Amino acid sequence: MATDRLEYHLALLTHLRTILVALGEAEQVPEESHALFLERFDDLMLQMPVDPESVYLGQDLMCQVIQRYPQIAHLVPRDLLWFFGGDCLHYMPDEEQQMYQTLEERRYEAEQNDEPFDWNQEKQLLSMSDDDSKH
Repeated sequence: MATDRLEYHLALLTHLRTILVALGEAEQVPEESHALFLERFDDLMLQMPVDPESVYLGQDLMCQVIQRYPQIAHLVPRDLLWFFGGDCLHYMPDEEQQMYQTLEERRYEAEQNDEPFDWNQEKQLLSMSDDDSKH
């Protein structure tokens, strides 16, 4: 189960890296510092499967993505901000954090009962119920 969760977040990081590379190719950022940033980003992706402490590097890098590249901040997958937590949570409104907290509780409950859990499906259901409560 943890492997699936890790693979999911690595896939999101790969997607985000593609966006960062495109940003560099469009010459939207200083090339030298961007290349160094991508190296650190790649290091994170290599460390995550083997080093649980890499979450701290992930927090730092996600915050840097938002600070260094504000033009793509809206493209940063929200799941990554929640996954890395810490200072990343400053970029999420309270309502969104509450939704993710509920998701985590549902995931934990499913794991305790050896039941399958589809993160994306549950997230969609929660966001629909939030939309209904706003109308």
